[in-house]
Amino acid sequence: MSASNRIAVLLVSTWAFTACFAVWMMFGVTGIPIRTQLGLDATQFGLLTATPVLTGALFRLPLGIWTDRFGGRRIMLLLLIGCAIPVWLSAHATAFWQFLLLGLALGLVGASFSVGTPYVARFFPKEQRGFAMGFFGAGTIGAALNMFVAPFLIDRYGWEMVPKVYAAGLVATAVVFWIFSARDPARSDSASPSIMQQLTVLRDPRVWKYCQYYSIVFGGFTALSIWMPQYFKTEYGFSIAQASLLAACFALPGGAFRALGGWLSDRFGAHAVTWWVLWVAWICLFLLSYPKTELIVHTVDAPLRFGIALPSWFFTGLLFVLGIAFACGMASTFKYIADDFPDRMGVVSGIVGMAGGFGGFLLPIMFGAILDGLGVNSSCFMLLYGIVAVSLMLNYLTEVRRAPVMGETISPQAAP
Repeated sequence: MSASNRIAVLLVSTWAFTACFAVWMMFGVTGIPIRTQLGLDATQFGLLTATPVLTGALFRLPLGIWTDRFGGRRIMLLLLIGCAIPVWLSAHATAFWQFLLLGLALGLVGASFSVGTPYVARFFPKEQRGFAMGFFGAGTIGAALNMFVAPFLIDRYGWEMVPKVYAAGLVATAVVFWIFSARDPARSDSASPSIMQQLTVLRDPRVWKYCQYYSIVFGGFTALSIWMPQYFKTEYGFSIAQASLLAACFALPGGAFRALGGWLSDRFGAHAVTWWVLWVAWICLFLLSYPKTELIVHTVDAPLRFGIALPSWFFTGLLFVLGIAFACGMASTFKYIADDFPDRMGVVSGIVGMAGGFGGFLLPIMFGAILDGLGVNSSCFMLLYGIVAVSLMLNYLTEVRRAPVMGETISPQAAP
């Protein structure tokens, strides 16, 4: 296949994933007026926003397997058309249980990542796959697209218009995708392994290691993307449009810089990028975790009051850096997969993607439960800070002591 055809496949697949991701994150913005309409508490709001993520996580593995068996072009097309139906129906929901059921159905679009990743990668040589998968993964910019489009539609027409426009967008994207995409060159109907044969990859400990990495970088990115609009609204008193715009400062680099993460992984190795991503995330989360605090110092003359709080501009800047770190981490994880499992990328990316999706599902619910219990908005960052700290220690104990990520040289006997 010519270079121009490969680029065409990459571009149209990335756009399809962008549209899917925008729909997947829809409740992060529309959930704000829905929460007011239904009188939901923080835990219920977390469940509402996380429900689509659950289905996206559960179906990443089977869709990854089906991609290896039937080809990414067919599966992506069915996904785009099929999910448009529950997205449209969600505009007519009136009860909490209805939103949850429809959220489970439309959440299938989140599994598009495990379809598009192996589909795109097979069009490129091994030395370019990190960049190709990183570029495709930049479709997570759909989270930022949602934060621009959904508030505009809510202000003009009400939240019910958002799922209607998104459903029409999925159908239009399906048409464009089918026209410009191509059949998966690596698919062979006669030599497709059985599902049980594909699942034997679970015996490889490297798969579980990559699941750990991805549950942090992608799970954290997904959870914060749907949580931040509400956070800015309650913590700083912004309107929905203002809160969504500032939240996009996290979601936008999380998608746009994923291609950079793929390029860095091609150049310096997946492990080195992952190690430094964890450090940057740990530092950012430490600063983001600090809650608003007032101190009173009793002097000999009179009490002195001091207030410690992150101004919105500094808070947003830290989110921007954190988004870049998570983006590079997502790309480096799938560079690992492309290097270690080139013939089973569908199933492995499905397993790893499922782990990341579960992280994105559980974290918003945990954010809401901790917020209801402590009443501290920044408690969501405290939770992520603890998870990243543990992951740094595990990463050091299992990999760093045996890999030259700090610039040192190691003997062949010490290498993993």
